[in-house]
Amino acid sequence: MTRNHVDTAIVGGGQAGLAMSRELTMRGIDHLVLEKGMIGNAWRTARWDSLRLLTPNWANGLPGRPYGGPSFHGFMSATEFAESLTRYASFISAPLVENVCVHGARALPGGFELATSEGPISCRTLVAASGGAVRPVVPAMATAVPKHVFQTDPGSYKRPSDLPDGGVLVVGASASGVQIARELQLSGRRVTLAVGTHVRLPRNYRGRDIEWWLDAIGALDESLDDVDDLTRVRRTPSPQLIGGTDPVDLTALNRLGVEIVGRLTDIRGGRALFSGGLAHLCQAADLKLGRLLDRIDIWAAERSPGAALMPSTRPSATPLPTAPRLSLDFGSGEIASVVWATGFRPANEWFRDLPVFDRRGRLVHDGGIVAGAPGLYVLGLPFLRRRRSLQISGAGPDTRDIAHHLDLHLRHNAAA
Repeated sequence: MTRNHVDTAIVGGGQAGLAMSRELTMRGIDHLVLEKGMIGNAWRTARWDSLRLLTPNWANGLPGRPYGGPSFHGFMSATEFAESLTRYASFISAPLVENVCVHGARALPGGFELATSEGPISCRTLVAASGGAVRPVVPAMATAVPKHVFQTDPGSYKRPSDLPDGGVLVVGASASGVQIARELQLSGRRVTLAVGTHVRLPRNYRGRDIEWWLDAIGALDESLDDVDDLTRVRRTPSPQLIGGTDPVDLTALNRLGVEIVGRLTDIRGGRALFSGGLAHLCQAADLKLGRLLDRIDIWAAERSPGAALMPSTRPSATPLPTAPRLSLDFGSGEIASVVWATGFRPANEWFRDLPVFDRRGRLVHDGGIVAGAPGLYVLGLPFLRRRRSLQISGAGPDTRDIAHHLDLHLRHNAAA
């Protein structure tokens, strides 16, 4: 790295960081993209072997570079997507510096200074683009799991053979949890899945991929002004989908033999304790699914009455066990491993010294614009500016908005 001052430093070389680089290049803004590993580092190092993107290939284009491969309706592996990011960086001539760790950031008059493994870098504006799904969240109760039980999470889990022989408790029924539970059950393990709040979606509906429908009805482009409770929406779990045509909702897992139990509430005395509210959680997910399919049917009737669509065949209600168990004894030998599929959080540690977090440690921003540190922007977070923000297709719209604000900030400061 030869420069220690730029107008803009972008931390993160994934889809959001590279899309922002393209926007800044088009605006003539001098910048660097800093990546702690290779391009798409998290896709290469923190994903399990069988993972494929939840969105079909046609939905994974980046600004100026739509998908042009041979498998339009297929699903890329994590490594394939990382390689596509490498090609995209070359396509846009991104000023990228790989294998640079950013350790900290401090505010300076008119900008910021980054402490990096290659020395300090000063910048007038700063973009945190490492995304929202970086650090797996493991609850504090994990410390109460007996030491003879192996524990892992979706950032460390690679394949079933990594786990010791025996049954597995998977905690969390969003995309990561249901996919890992399915893979482990098919490998011959006996899997118990602890289910919390979840989003049930069909992979296909009326002959079209669900992603096509969400885009067509405008759901993915709903903005900050279109939702009543932004905090709740930003915490919405990832849907129960897999990168392929196989169903992975609770109905499908139940048919495979996965035992479904309620939310894990505590671990005491060597026992895992589960909530008795499983029926309520499943009924809520089924109700929301029905509302979405109603919306799709109305849109299809109004906008595409002559389209060649398959009839509306809806998934049946989630089957519930007659009496789901409320506890599990780790001392019985039934469970040899626990997989904590309990969500992810951003990697914000490097700018923790900036006054941009609330009392709970949550970043305070308005659509990616951080008022507590003028000139600081964030990208790749859930519902940053619209519902598709966390998807690959959301990188383009969000970076255009943020780049416009960033450009105005630079121009205003230069004039001042």
